[in-house]
Order: sequence, then structure tokens, then C-alpha cells
Amino acid sequence: MESYFIKGIFIGLFFGIPIGAVGTMTVHRTIRYGFKAGLMTGLGSSTADCFYACIGVFGLTFISDFLLKHQMIIHLIGSSLILAMGIQLFICKRKLISLQSPKQVTDSIKMFLSSFVIGITNPAAILTFLFAFSYFGISGGKNLFLGIWLVCGVFIGTYIWWITLSAIVSIIKKKTETHSFRYMNKIFGTVLILFGMVVLIKTFHG
Repeated sequence: MESYFIKGIFIGLFFGIPIGAVGTMTVHRTIRYGFKAGLMTGLGSSTADCFYACIGVFGLTFISDFLLKHQMIIHLIGSSLILAMGIQLFICKRKLISLQSPKQVTDSIKMFLSSFVIGITNPAAILTFLFAFSYFGISGGKNLFLGIWLVCGVFIGTYIWWITLSAIVSIIKKKTETHSFRYMNKIFGTVLILFGMVVLIKTFHG
């Protein structure tokens, strides 16, 4: 039991490195809103990872087959969302970011949902987890109890990355002058637009 939990943590650590669009969103929101905002953004991504880990652990082939069959449409949805968020940031007229706190409930839910949707629009993550499970000698179709422990480990492993990233950015923010964040919306908006374009290109030419 404990071995599955530990293996799950290692899988989450190895395959949940915060890169890409969600990583960019986490850095931006941590700078703008603070440490908790980064954690809420990362929480959405980790939840999406757990969804795909469940499919791999419990051998839910009917779900994985459906998602992989329609992954082109799903990728289009994800890339469109990333592009929309990037454009929204880029055209923001605010030149200097005010480091305010988000509205407690509403903004936190939005941060969670936006990163969850982006994470869930990557069906190829199923194959990544299947490879990871195979590498660690874990086969699909495990019983419920062991599967839950494994998925919990994956969640903790991936979330460790988001905690670490948010903490590092928070420390850097405290040591950086406010004027250094000038034009930050345009910078992060551009990065998100580029990520969205890459996903879009891969969707049609992958």
C-alpha cells in the first residue's frame, strides 16, 4: 500500500513538472495576486492530472479511447482557450501591475477552473501516465484501494511542483521592485499566445 503511494509521488514529481501554459499562468498569478493564487492555479492542473491518472490506473479504456479519438477537437478547445487568455492579457491597458489580492471565492474558483480546463484538454497525458506506470512496474486495472493510494500519491507529487514554483516566484517578487513588473501583462500574454499557437500547430501537423 505504502509503496504505491510513494510510487505515485515519484510519478507526479517526474511527470508533473510545471511547464507550458499552466506554468506561465501560475507565475503570472503568483506575481500579481500572491502565493495562494499560484496554489489555486496549480491545484486545477493537479486535479486534471489525477483524472488522467485514474483512467490509467483503473484501466478505464472506454474513456481513454473516446478522449484519444477526439483529441484533435479537445486540443482545439484547449489551444483556443490559451490564445484567448493570452490575447486578453496582451491587450490589457494597464501598464503597471498592482499587486492586489483576488476576491476570495469567485477569483479562486476561476483560477482553479481555468487551469483545470487547460490541463484536461490534453488527452495525451493518458499515454504519459501509462508509460510512467509501466516504468514503475504498475499495471492497469488495480483494485480500488491500491488505485486510490496511487492517485493520491500522483496528486501530491504534482502539487509539490506547484507549491515549489509558487514559493520561488513569491520570494523573487518580494525582492523585486514594483516598477519591474511594468508591461508584465504583455509579456505573459505573449508567452500564452505562443503556447496556444504551438498547440494549434501541433494539432494540425502533429
